[in-house]
Amino acid sequence: MGQHQAVATTFTSAVGERVDALLAGVDAELARRYPGDPGSRQPVHTVYVPADAFDAGTIRSWGDRALAALGEHAPDPAAFARVLGLTDDLAGPVYERVRAKLGREPVEDLRIDFEDGYGSRPDAEEDAAAARAAALVARAFDAGTAAPYMGIRLKCMEAPVRDRGIRTLDIFLTGLMAAGGLPDGLVLTLPKVTHPQQVTAMVRLAEEFEKARGLAAGRIRFEIQIETTQAILGADGRATVARLIDAAEGRLTSLHYGTFDYSAACGVGAAHQSPDHPVADHAKAVMQVAAAGTGVRLSDGSTNVLPVGTTDRVHAAWRLHHDLVRRSLARAYYQGWDMHPAQLPTRYAAVYAFYREGLAPAAARLVAYTGGPGGGAVLDEPATARALSGYLLRGLDCGAVDAREVADLTGMDRGELEGLAGRVRPSAVSG
Repeated sequence: MGQHQAVATTFTSAVGERVDALLAGVDAELARRYPGDPGSRQPVHTVYVPADAFDAGTIRSWGDRALAALGEHAPDPAAFARVLGLTDDLAGPVYERVRAKLGREPVEDLRIDFEDGYGSRPDAEEDAAAARAAALVARAFDAGTAAPYMGIRLKCMEAPVRDRGIRTLDIFLTGLMAAGGLPDGLVLTLPKVTHPQQVTAMVRLAEEFEKARGLAAGRIRFEIQIETTQAILGADGRATVARLIDAAEGRLTSLHYGTFDYSAACGVGAAHQSPDHPVADHAKAVMQVAAAGTGVRLSDGSTNVLPVGTTDRVHAAWRLHHDLVRRSLARAYYQGWDMHPAQLPTRYAAVYAFYREGLAPAAARLVAYTGGPGGGAVLDEPATARALSGYLLRGLDCGAVDAREVADLTGMDRGELEGLAGRVRPSAVSG
């Protein structure tokens, strides 16, 4: 390279050094708080199963029941496409991928529920259920039959149920250690958080268990549910979500919106409690801004309109669920809750159609950004290139598109896409 042309300047090198010193603390703080995407796969949904109903066959049962619903109410691609409004070119690929997914991996994330779905039980009964859950989870991971992510939702940190929640967590984690250790993909969910100190308490419990069991510091991570108004706006008028993330001291993996508890807390009537209600949109917008750049992921809530009964009722519930999932995806909520096996076909149909219909346009914009032939009609910036590559990676992760399809359209492999997306490969998928 040739020498730089001499130009006139005023600042001495000492000026830059003083600015570096002035901002060193800020640089470190920003790096700590905003590490970016964690680089691991994010599940497209979470399934909650009450602890007393979960058994070794639960995941396969959900897949079989979902396939049965599909076979009964939409036995071919054309029928499914008519219900959901899929275009002709999407109907076949989406339908076949949904069927394959339900046969291969029907549930991506499963939570054994010891909270609302389980209720209050005698201590001996919950003790036994927690020990049983640990044994079943350990066996499932050992046998390769587990969902990619699995764990429990314990009771919250509110005074009346706090001791019970802590004991259940202890029994479950202790049982996993006795069975060989904490598996990759383990997820713990803390519900009904109302104050940052409750998150701090969960951190201290994790620290104590790690020390007692000789685990690496930070090995136990968790997610929290945003189900209370206090989690969005505190009594002092300050936004709370960012404080919850900070209180987790780097252990927080995701924030889950709780549709029904939050809506009820805002006074929304039962008939109008839905993920697309204005109070839900406000809460999720606050969550989204607070979590941006932190590596903490987001999950939308659920609809309680189940696809059961006559074919007409199933189709109506399918259309509602499909449209709500598509709405969430467009708003960058890439995960949600499913409450019934017959919701799985429309969960995967919405996700697969979302990524398949956008594959070619996203690939073309990425090729144009990287200087490929032909240029493009949109002038994208680096931040948009990160979003485009992230979109393609999410499509790959969930099975909506194949690596060969993406490579043919972009000329890039997964590693190159991850580089553009700013992803850092994790050492494990532990949640």
